[in-house]
Amino acid sequence: MNRHAPRGDAELTMRHAFDDGGVEPDGAEPYDEVADLLTGTVRVCARRCDTCIFHPGDLMHLQPGRVASMVSRAREIEGHVVCHKTLGTELPAICRGFADGPDQGNSLALRLARALGTLQEVPPS
Repeated sequence: MNRHAPRGDAELTMRHAFDDGGVEPDGAEPYDEVADLLTGTVRVCARRCDTCIFHPGDLMHLQPGRVASMVSRAREIEGHVVCHKTLGTELPAICRGFADGPDQGNSLALRLARALGTLQEVPPS
Protein backbone atom coordinates (compact mmCIF):
# COMPACT_ATOMS: atom_id res chain seq x y z
CA MET A 1 0.00 0.00 0.00
CA ASN A 2 2.99 2.27 -0.39
CA ARG A 3 1.78 4.73 -2.97
CA HIS A 4 5.33 5.73 -3.88
CA ALA A 5 6.85 2.36 -4.70
CA PRO A 6 6.57 0.44 -7.94
CA ARG A 7 4.33 -2.62 -7.70
CA GLY A 8 7.20 -5.01 -8.44
CA ASP A 9 8.96 -3.87 -5.28
CA ALA A 10 6.22 -5.04 -2.92
CA GLU A 11 8.66 -7.16 -0.96
CA LEU A 12 11.01 -4.21 -0.46
CA THR A 13 8.32 -1.77 0.56
CA MET A 14 7.18 -4.08 3.34
CA ARG A 15 10.67 -4.17 4.88
CA HIS A 16 11.51 -0.99 6.75
CA ALA A 17 12.74 -0.46 10.27
CA PHE A 18 10.49 -0.08 13.27
CA ASP A 19 11.60 1.59 16.44
CA ASP A 20 12.07 -0.76 19.38
CA GLY A 21 8.41 -0.45 20.32
CA GLY A 22 6.92 -1.54 17.01
CA VAL A 23 5.96 1.96 15.82
CA GLU A 24 7.12 3.20 12.43
CA PRO A 25 9.82 5.90 12.38
CA ASP A 26 9.33 9.38 10.88
CA GLY A 27 8.83 9.32 7.12
CA ALA A 28 7.57 5.74 6.99
CA GLU A 29 4.27 4.89 5.40
CA PRO A 30 1.91 4.23 8.33
CA TYR A 31 0.83 0.80 7.15
CA ASP A 32 3.55 -0.79 5.00
CA GLU A 33 4.50 -3.61 7.32
CA VAL A 34 0.99 -4.77 8.16
CA ALA A 35 -0.40 -4.51 4.64
CA ASP A 36 -0.41 -7.14 1.91
CA LEU A 37 0.27 -5.11 -1.20
CA LEU A 38 -1.01 -7.81 -3.52
CA THR A 39 -4.43 -8.21 -1.90
CA GLY A 40 -4.83 -4.79 -0.29
CA THR A 41 -5.58 -6.35 3.08
CA VAL A 42 -4.33 -5.00 6.39
CA ARG A 43 -3.49 -7.57 9.06
CA VAL A 44 -4.68 -7.14 12.65
CA CYS A 45 -4.40 -9.72 15.40
CA ALA A 46 -7.68 -11.55 15.92
CA ARG A 47 -7.20 -11.38 19.68
CA ARG A 48 -4.80 -10.01 22.24
CA CYS A 49 -1.86 -12.30 22.85
CA ASP A 50 -1.23 -13.52 26.39
CA THR A 51 1.46 -10.90 26.99
CA CYS A 52 -0.23 -8.01 25.15
CA ILE A 53 1.10 -4.67 26.33
CA PHE A 54 -2.49 -3.45 26.59
CA HIS A 55 -3.48 -6.01 29.24
CA PRO A 56 -3.61 -4.59 32.77
CA GLY A 57 -0.30 -4.82 34.60
CA ASP A 58 3.12 -4.86 33.01
CA LEU A 59 3.35 -8.36 31.57
CA MET A 60 6.24 -7.39 29.29
CA HIS A 61 8.16 -5.58 32.05
CA LEU A 62 8.41 -2.36 30.05
CA GLN A 63 9.78 0.88 31.40
CA PRO A 64 7.10 3.09 32.99
CA GLY A 65 5.40 5.20 30.33
CA ARG A 66 6.65 3.08 27.41
CA VAL A 67 3.20 2.01 26.19
CA ALA A 68 1.88 5.56 26.46
CA SER A 69 4.90 6.74 24.47
CA MET A 70 4.28 4.17 21.71
CA VAL A 71 0.60 5.12 21.49
CA SER A 72 1.44 8.83 21.41
CA ARG A 73 3.95 8.26 18.63
CA ALA A 74 1.49 6.17 16.63
CA ARG A 75 -1.15 8.87 17.08
CA GLU A 76 1.25 11.57 15.83
CA ILE A 77 1.96 9.78 12.55
CA GLU A 78 -1.53 8.26 12.03
CA GLY A 79 0.21 4.93 12.53
CA HIS A 80 -0.37 1.94 14.75
CA VAL A 81 1.36 -0.36 17.19
CA VAL A 82 2.49 -3.68 15.79
CA CYS A 83 1.91 -6.76 17.96
CA HIS A 84 5.24 -7.64 19.58
CA LYS A 85 4.64 -11.32 18.82
CA THR A 86 4.53 -10.54 15.08
CA LEU A 87 7.54 -8.19 14.98
CA GLY A 88 10.29 -9.64 12.82
CA THR A 89 7.97 -12.19 11.22
CA GLU A 90 6.90 -12.29 7.60
CA LEU A 91 3.35 -11.30 8.58
CA PRO A 92 3.44 -8.47 11.11
CA ALA A 93 0.01 -7.38 12.29
CA ILE A 94 -1.53 -4.48 14.18
CA CYS A 95 -1.83 -5.21 17.87
CA ARG A 96 -5.41 -6.09 18.85
CA GLY A 97 -5.04 -4.13 22.08
CA PHE A 98 -4.24 -1.01 20.06
CA ALA A 99 -6.91 -1.76 17.44
CA ASP A 100 -9.58 -2.00 20.15
CA GLY A 101 -8.39 1.05 22.06
CA PRO A 102 -9.51 4.67 21.96
CA ASP A 103 -6.66 5.69 19.63
CA GLN A 104 -7.46 3.20 16.88
CA GLY A 105 -9.44 5.85 15.01
CA ASN A 106 -6.20 7.76 14.47
CA SER A 107 -4.62 4.88 12.53
CA LEU A 108 -4.73 5.45 8.79
CA ALA A 109 -4.30 1.73 8.10
CA LEU A 110 -7.23 0.78 10.34
CA ARG A 111 -9.48 3.54 8.97
CA LEU A 112 -8.80 2.62 5.35
CA ALA A 113 -9.09 -1.13 5.86
CA ARG A 114 -12.37 -0.78 7.75
CA ALA A 115 -13.78 1.59 5.13
CA LEU A 116 -12.75 -0.71 2.27
CA GLY A 117 -13.59 -3.95 4.06
CA THR A 118 -10.02 -5.19 3.73
CA LEU A 119 -9.17 -5.82 7.38
CA GLN A 120 -7.79 -9.34 7.80
CA GLU A 121 -7.73 -10.88 11.27
CA VAL A 122 -4.78 -13.19 11.91
CA PRO A 123 -3.81 -15.16 15.00
CA PRO A 124 -0.96 -13.65 17.01
CA SER A 125 2.23 -15.63 16.43
